[in-house]
Amino acid sequence: MKKSVTLQAIDEKILQLKTQLLHLGPLHPGSLSRQYQVCGKPGCKCMDPQKPQPHGPYAKLTYVYHGKFTCRFVRAASVREVATLLRSFKNFRKLTDLWISLSIQRAQLGPLERAIGQSKARRTKGRGRQK
Repeated sequence: MKKSVTLQAIDEKILQLKTQLLHLGPLHPGSLSRQYQVCGKPGCKCMDPQKPQPHGPYAKLTYVYHGKFTCRFVRAASVREVATLLRSFKNFRKLTDLWISLSIQRAQLGPLERAIGQSKARRTKGRGRQK
């Protein structure tokens, strides 16, 4: 009886996670960083031998998708929007990780436990025949 309550509780948590996932909205993988650039032009402030002052900071988005590393500069006016997309993606990853964790727990309480029980029963039956 306790197992069915636990399975039901896990199913309810998974349903809550699915609902949260539906409400995430737009998302994007990656991270934002601030970058400074040196143009290399002679006489530019970034090339000053005593006090070089690189250009920037510029916002830079980096991410890996399908094994391909991508790097893009983000306009200052878009940094907040991109940061919101990144937060949504992190939340997506957190929610899917919880879903996977709950699914593993559910499988261990349900079909996997029955499969383990059946394989143990087969082994004990098989030992009796070997005598």
